[in-house]
Amino acid sequence: MSSSQSVSQPVRGMLIMAACMIVLPVMDAIAKYMAYEGMSPGQVTFYRFFFQLVCTLPLLLFMSPKSLIHARRPWLNLLRGVLHAAASLAFFAAVKYMPLADVFAIYFVEPFLLTIMSALFLGERVGWMRWSAIAVGFIGAMIVIQPSFELFGLTSLLPVACAFLFTLYLFLNRAIGEGDSPLVMQTMAGIAGTIFMGVALLIGHGLGDTNFDMSLPGWDHGLVLLILLGSISGYMHLLVVKAFRLAPVSLLAPFQYFEIISATILGYLLFLDFPTPSKWLGIVIIVTSGLFIIWRERLSARRLKMAEVAEV
Repeated sequence: MSSSQSVSQPVRGMLIMAACMIVLPVMDAIAKYMAYEGMSPGQVTFYRFFFQLVCTLPLLLFMSPKSLIHARRPWLNLLRGVLHAAASLAFFAAVKYMPLADVFAIYFVEPFLLTIMSALFLGERVGWMRWSAIAVGFIGAMIVIQPSFELFGLTSLLPVACAFLFTLYLFLNRAIGEGDSPLVMQTMAGIAGTIFMGVALLIGHGLGDTNFDMSLPGWDHGLVLLILLGSISGYMHLLVVKAFRLAPVSLLAPFQYFEIISATILGYLLFLDFPTPSKWLGIVIIVTSGLFIIWRERLSARRLKMAEVAEV
Protein backbone atom coordinates (compact mmCIF):
# COMPACT_ATOMS: atom_id res chain seq x y z
CA MET A 1 0.00 0.00 0.00
CA SER A 2 1.37 3.42 -0.94
CA SER A 3 1.74 6.22 1.61
CA SER A 4 -1.01 8.23 -0.08
CA GLN A 5 -3.42 5.30 0.26
CA SER A 6 -2.55 4.81 3.94
CA VAL A 7 -3.25 8.49 4.60
CA SER A 8 -6.48 8.56 2.61
CA GLN A 9 -8.06 5.64 4.50
CA PRO A 10 -8.17 7.40 7.91
CA VAL A 11 -9.40 10.58 6.21
CA ARG A 12 -12.17 8.61 4.50
CA GLY A 13 -13.05 7.05 7.84
CA MET A 14 -13.29 10.47 9.51
CA LEU A 15 -15.46 11.89 6.71
CA ILE A 16 -17.80 8.88 6.87
CA MET A 17 -18.03 9.14 10.67
CA ALA A 18 -18.74 12.87 10.60
CA ALA A 19 -21.50 12.44 8.00
CA CYS A 20 -23.10 9.58 9.96
CA MET A 21 -23.08 11.50 13.24
CA ILE A 22 -24.83 14.45 11.56
CA VAL A 23 -27.49 12.25 9.95
CA LEU A 24 -28.21 9.75 12.77
CA PRO A 25 -30.14 12.23 15.00
CA VAL A 26 -32.69 12.47 12.16
CA MET A 27 -33.66 8.92 13.17
CA ASP A 28 -34.26 10.03 16.76
CA ALA A 29 -36.23 13.09 15.62
CA ILE A 30 -38.50 10.75 13.62
CA ALA A 31 -38.97 8.58 16.74
CA LYS A 32 -39.95 11.67 18.76
CA TYR A 33 -42.35 12.80 16.01
CA MET A 34 -43.96 9.35 15.90
CA ALA A 35 -44.46 9.60 19.68
CA TYR A 36 -46.25 12.91 19.10
CA GLU A 37 -48.51 11.06 16.67
CA GLY A 38 -49.37 8.50 19.35
CA MET A 39 -47.08 5.58 18.51
CA SER A 40 -45.45 3.92 21.51
CA PRO A 41 -41.62 3.79 21.89
CA GLY A 42 -41.76 -0.02 21.83
CA GLN A 43 -43.60 -0.05 18.53
CA VAL A 44 -41.27 2.54 17.00
CA THR A 45 -38.25 0.48 18.09
CA PHE A 46 -39.76 -2.64 16.51
CA TYR A 47 -40.24 -0.82 13.19
CA ARG A 48 -36.73 0.61 13.41
CA PHE A 49 -35.19 -2.90 13.40
CA PHE A 50 -37.79 -4.45 11.10
CA PHE A 51 -37.20 -1.89 8.36
CA GLN A 52 -33.44 -2.06 8.98
CA LEU A 53 -33.74 -5.78 8.20
CA VAL A 54 -35.88 -5.06 5.13
CA CYS A 55 -33.15 -2.71 3.85
CA THR A 56 -30.08 -4.85 4.55
CA LEU A 57 -31.26 -8.44 3.98
CA PRO A 58 -31.97 -8.10 0.21
CA LEU A 59 -28.60 -6.39 -0.24
CA LEU A 60 -26.82 -9.22 1.60
CA LEU A 61 -28.69 -11.93 -0.34
CA PHE A 62 -27.73 -10.23 -3.60
CA MET A 63 -24.06 -9.64 -2.74
CA SER A 64 -23.17 -12.68 -0.63
CA PRO A 65 -26.11 -15.04 0.06
CA LYS A 66 -24.02 -17.71 1.84
CA SER A 67 -22.29 -15.33 4.26
CA LEU A 68 -25.32 -15.13 6.58
CA ILE A 69 -25.48 -18.93 6.97
CA HIS A 70 -21.72 -19.18 7.42
CA ALA A 71 -21.33 -16.27 9.84
CA ARG A 72 -18.29 -16.89 12.05
CA ARG A 73 -19.80 -15.50 15.25
CA PRO A 74 -23.60 -15.79 14.83
CA TRP A 75 -24.55 -15.84 18.53
CA LEU A 76 -22.40 -12.84 19.40
CA ASN A 77 -23.88 -10.96 16.44
CA LEU A 78 -27.41 -11.83 17.58
CA LEU A 79 -26.63 -10.75 21.16
CA ARG A 80 -25.21 -7.55 19.71
CA GLY A 81 -28.58 -6.93 18.03
CA VAL A 82 -30.51 -7.56 21.26
CA LEU A 83 -28.34 -5.09 23.17
CA HIS A 84 -28.73 -2.51 20.41
CA ALA A 85 -32.51 -2.99 20.44
CA ALA A 86 -32.70 -2.59 24.23
CA ALA A 87 -30.52 0.55 24.03
CA SER A 88 -32.70 1.98 21.24
CA LEU A 89 -35.86 1.29 23.25
CA ALA A 90 -34.45 3.21 26.24
CA PHE A 91 -33.41 6.09 23.96
CA PHE A 92 -36.74 6.30 22.08
CA ALA A 93 -38.66 6.18 25.37
CA ALA A 94 -36.51 9.08 26.61
CA VAL A 95 -37.01 11.26 23.53
CA LYS A 96 -40.78 10.77 23.81
CA TYR A 97 -40.74 12.88 26.97
CA MET A 98 -37.49 14.88 26.88
CA PRO A 99 -35.81 17.34 24.48
CA LEU A 100 -33.47 15.68 21.96
CA ALA A 101 -30.40 17.68 23.03
CA ASP A 102 -30.94 16.78 26.71
CA VAL A 103 -31.18 13.08 25.91
CA PHE A 104 -28.01 13.17 23.80
CA ALA A 105 -26.12 15.14 26.44
CA ILE A 106 -26.96 12.61 29.17
CA TYR A 107 -26.29 9.71 26.79
CA PHE A 108 -22.73 10.92 26.29
CA VAL A 109 -21.69 9.49 29.64
CA GLU A 110 -21.01 6.47 27.38
CA PRO A 111 -17.26 7.24 26.85
CA PHE A 112 -16.86 7.40 30.64
CA LEU A 113 -18.67 4.08 31.13
CA LEU A 114 -16.54 2.50 28.39
CA THR A 115 -13.35 3.68 30.10
CA ILE A 116 -14.52 2.36 33.49
CA MET A 117 -15.49 -1.04 32.06
CA SER A 118 -12.23 -1.28 30.13
CA ALA A 119 -10.35 -0.76 33.40
CA LEU A 120 -12.48 -3.24 35.37
CA PHE A 121 -12.90 -6.05 32.86
CA LEU A 122 -10.09 -5.68 30.32
CA GLY A 123 -7.39 -4.65 32.76
CA GLU A 124 -6.61 -1.47 30.84
CA ARG A 125 -4.56 1.02 32.83
CA VAL A 126 -6.43 4.23 33.63
CA GLY A 127 -4.38 6.98 35.26
CA TRP A 128 -5.55 9.58 37.75
CA MET A 129 -5.99 12.21 35.03
CA ARG A 130 -8.53 10.07 33.19
CA TRP A 131 -10.30 9.15 36.44
CA SER A 132 -10.49 12.89 37.18
CA ALA A 133 -11.96 13.53 33.72
CA ILE A 134 -14.56 10.80 34.34
CA ALA A 135 -15.53 12.45 37.65
CA VAL A 136 -15.81 15.89 36.00
CA GLY A 137 -17.84 14.39 33.14
CA PHE A 138 -20.31 12.88 35.58
CA ILE A 139 -20.65 16.27 37.28
CA GLY A 140 -21.56 17.69 33.86
CA ALA A 141 -24.09 14.89 33.38
CA MET A 142 -25.62 15.68 36.78
CA ILE A 143 -25.98 19.36 35.77
CA VAL A 144 -28.02 18.22 32.76
CA ILE A 145 -29.93 15.49 34.61
CA GLN A 146 -30.90 17.48 37.71
CA PRO A 147 -33.54 19.81 36.18
CA SER A 148 -34.66 16.99 33.87
CA PHE A 149 -35.11 14.71 36.90
CA GLU A 150 -37.32 17.31 38.56
CA LEU A 151 -39.49 17.47 35.43
CA PHE A 152 -39.45 13.85 34.22
CA GLY A 153 -38.45 11.75 37.23
CA LEU A 154 -36.82 8.38 36.55
CA THR A 155 -37.40 8.88 32.81
CA SER A 156 -34.39 11.23 32.82
CA LEU A 157 -32.19 8.23 33.67
CA LEU A 158 -33.21 6.32 30.53
CA PRO A 159 -30.33 7.85 28.50
CA VAL A 160 -27.93 6.53 31.15
CA ALA A 161 -29.44 3.05 30.73
CA CYS A 162 -29.07 3.46 26.97
CA ALA A 163 -25.41 4.47 27.38
CA PHE A 164 -24.72 1.41 29.57
CA LEU A 165 -26.37 -0.98 27.09
CA PHE A 166 -24.55 0.64 24.18
CA THR A 167 -21.25 0.27 26.05
CA LEU A 168 -21.92 -3.50 26.30
CA TYR A 169 -22.72 -3.42 22.58
CA LEU A 170 -19.35 -1.78 21.87
CA PHE A 171 -17.61 -4.44 23.96
CA LEU A 172 -19.22 -7.09 21.76
CA ASN A 173 -18.02 -5.25 18.66
CA ARG A 174 -14.48 -5.65 20.03
CA ALA A 175 -15.10 -9.35 20.67
CA ILE A 176 -16.49 -9.94 17.17
CA GLY A 177 -13.68 -7.99 15.52
CA GLU A 178 -13.49 -8.35 11.76
CA GLY A 179 -14.65 -11.96 11.61
CA ASP A 180 -17.87 -11.02 9.79
CA SER A 181 -18.58 -8.30 7.26
CA PRO A 182 -20.41 -5.12 8.34
CA LEU A 183 -23.39 -6.13 6.17
CA VAL A 184 -23.66 -9.51 7.91
CA MET A 185 -23.37 -7.82 11.32
CA GLN A 186 -26.12 -5.29 10.55
CA THR A 187 -28.44 -7.90 9.03
CA MET A 188 -28.09 -10.18 12.03
CA ALA A 189 -28.64 -7.19 14.33
CA GLY A 190 -31.84 -6.50 12.38
CA ILE A 191 -33.01 -10.11 12.83
CA ALA A 192 -32.24 -10.19 16.56
CA GLY A 193 -33.62 -6.69 17.20
CA THR A 194 -36.88 -7.45 15.37
CA ILE A 195 -37.45 -10.72 17.26
CA PHE A 196 -36.48 -9.18 20.61
CA MET A 197 -38.79 -6.19 20.15
CA GLY A 198 -41.63 -8.41 18.89
CA VAL A 199 -41.46 -10.43 22.11
CA ALA A 200 -41.07 -7.26 24.22
CA LEU A 201 -44.14 -5.73 22.56
CA LEU A 202 -46.26 -8.81 23.28
CA ILE A 203 -45.16 -8.94 26.93
CA GLY A 204 -45.36 -5.18 27.55
CA HIS A 205 -48.73 -4.84 25.85
CA GLY A 206 -50.04 -7.83 27.79
CA LEU A 207 -48.98 -6.15 31.05
CA GLY A 208 -50.80 -2.96 30.03
CA ASP A 209 -47.68 -0.76 29.71
CA THR A 210 -48.55 2.11 27.35
CA ASN A 211 -44.92 2.32 26.20
CA PHE A 212 -45.56 -1.00 24.42
CA ASP A 213 -48.93 -0.25 22.82
CA MET A 214 -49.17 -2.05 19.49
CA SER A 215 -50.28 -0.14 16.41
CA LEU A 216 -49.89 0.24 12.65
CA PRO A 217 -49.07 3.55 10.94
CA GLY A 218 -52.51 4.75 9.89
CA TRP A 219 -51.36 7.43 7.47
CA ASP A 220 -49.16 7.42 4.38
CA HIS A 221 -46.34 9.69 5.51
CA GLY A 222 -46.13 7.79 8.81
CA LEU A 223 -45.20 4.64 6.91
CA VAL A 224 -42.69 6.61 4.84
CA LEU A 225 -41.11 8.01 8.01
CA LEU A 226 -40.82 4.55 9.57
CA ILE A 227 -39.17 3.17 6.42
CA LEU A 228 -36.81 6.17 6.50
CA LEU A 229 -36.13 5.44 10.19
CA GLY A 230 -35.09 1.85 9.40
CA SER A 231 -33.09 2.90 6.34
CA ILE A 232 -31.09 5.52 8.26
CA SER A 233 -30.47 3.02 11.04
CA GLY A 234 -29.34 0.21 8.76
CA TYR A 235 -27.19 2.11 6.32
CA MET A 236 -25.69 4.68 8.70
CA HIS A 237 -24.60 2.04 11.22
CA LEU A 238 -23.24 0.03 8.30
CA LEU A 239 -21.11 3.04 7.39
CA VAL A 240 -20.04 3.53 11.02
CA VAL A 241 -18.68 -0.04 11.09
CA LYS A 242 -16.91 0.74 7.80
CA ALA A 243 -15.44 3.93 9.28
CA PHE A 244 -14.00 2.01 12.25
CA ARG A 245 -12.27 -0.32 9.81
CA LEU A 246 -10.69 2.59 7.96
CA ALA A 247 -9.50 4.66 10.92
CA PRO A 248 -8.55 4.04 14.57
CA VAL A 249 -11.04 4.64 17.37
CA SER A 250 -8.97 7.54 18.75
CA LEU A 251 -9.46 9.48 15.51
CA LEU A 252 -13.16 8.74 15.14
CA ALA A 253 -14.44 9.02 18.72
CA PRO A 254 -14.55 12.86 18.87
CA PHE A 255 -16.90 12.95 15.89
CA GLN A 256 -19.61 11.34 18.06
CA TYR A 257 -20.19 14.76 19.62
CA PHE A 258 -21.48 16.02 16.25
CA GLU A 259 -24.71 14.31 17.27
CA ILE A 260 -25.34 16.91 19.98
CA ILE A 261 -25.06 19.71 17.39
CA SER A 262 -27.41 17.99 14.94
CA ALA A 263 -29.87 17.00 17.70
CA THR A 264 -29.97 20.56 19.09
CA ILE A 265 -30.72 22.01 15.63
CA LEU A 266 -33.41 19.41 14.90
CA GLY A 267 -34.94 19.79 18.36
CA TYR A 268 -35.26 23.53 17.90
CA LEU A 269 -36.53 23.44 14.29
CA LEU A 270 -39.05 20.62 14.77
CA PHE A 271 -40.08 20.81 18.44
CA LEU A 272 -38.97 24.29 19.60
CA ASP A 273 -36.73 22.69 22.24
CA PHE A 274 -33.54 24.52 23.16
CA PRO A 275 -31.18 23.79 26.08
CA THR A 276 -31.17 26.24 28.97
CA PRO A 277 -27.88 27.97 29.96
CA SER A 278 -27.31 25.48 32.81
CA LYS A 279 -27.77 22.56 30.42
CA TRP A 280 -25.35 24.14 27.94
CA LEU A 281 -22.85 24.30 30.81
CA GLY A 282 -23.37 20.60 31.48
CA ILE A 283 -23.02 19.77 27.77
CA VAL A 284 -19.73 21.72 27.53
CA ILE A 285 -18.36 19.92 30.61
CA ILE A 286 -19.36 16.48 29.27
CA VAL A 287 -17.91 17.12 25.82
CA THR A 288 -14.66 18.61 27.21
CA SER A 289 -14.18 15.70 29.62
CA GLY A 290 -14.93 13.14 26.91
CA LEU A 291 -12.50 14.75 24.48
CA PHE A 292 -9.83 14.80 27.19
CA ILE A 293 -10.30 11.06 27.81
CA ILE A 294 -10.07 10.38 24.07
CA TRP A 295 -6.88 12.48 23.85
CA ARG A 296 -5.31 10.62 26.81
CA GLU A 297 -6.18 7.25 25.25
CA ARG A 298 -4.64 8.36 21.97
CA LEU A 299 -1.51 9.57 23.78
CA SER A 300 -1.23 6.28 25.70
CA ALA A 301 -1.60 4.26 22.49
CA ARG A 302 1.14 6.35 20.85
CA ARG A 303 3.51 5.85 23.80
CA LEU A 304 2.85 2.09 23.77
CA LYS A 305 3.57 1.92 20.06
CA MET A 306 6.81 3.90 20.50
CA ALA A 307 7.84 1.54 23.32
CA GLU A 308 7.21 -1.50 21.12
CA VAL A 309 9.27 0.03 18.32
CA ALA A 310 12.11 0.81 20.76
CA GLU A 311 12.13 -2.81 21.97
CA VAL A 312 12.46 -4.06 18.38
